[in-house]
Amino acid sequence: MHEPKIVLQTKKRVRYLKLIALFKIGKGLLLLLFGFSLLFLNARDVWMDRLSEWAADEILLEHSKAVHFLLNKLQYFLAGEHLRATGFLALFYCGVLFTEGIGVYLQKRWAEWLMISATAALIPLEVRHVWHRPSVGAVVILVANCFIVWFLYYVLKWGKHEHDLVETQELIESR
Repeated sequence: MHEPKIVLQTKKRVRYLKLIALFKIGKGLLLLLFGFSLLFLNARDVWMDRLSEWAADEILLEHSKAVHFLLNKLQYFLAGEHLRATGFLALFYCGVLFTEGIGVYLQKRWAEWLMISATAALIPLEVRHVWHRPSVGAVVILVANCFIVWFLYYVLKWGKHEHDLVETQELIESR
């Protein structure tokens, strides 16, 4: 059988999983604050205008005609309610991040798969963001999310393998 080059002891693996879970919960808290502010603090027009400009800058409207077209269609459909829709979307994704983080912290296998798929789905957007607007923060987030996907895949792939080896060894020892 193929042995992994990196063998993580159970305590270290659990520690890394808990750090990843806390990272996701922290991101969820930031999105909770963002979504809450979009939904309930919209009486401050100047602040909302600046937030709108920042959000448009972050999703690179001037670099993507397709994103610009889709956002214009969405804005037309929502008839001026796009900030509320963004707030609800932020709160929904906040719930996803809390679910991932709490599930991984409790070492649930389904949460690890959920985190792998949700994090991997956003990596192309992060790569695009780094390509058009390189910054230290964007690169750190991209590297952290790539590490999370790799590490959780490694844990899921080799964790089952180690479990099978333990069962095989127990059967051999009992003979």
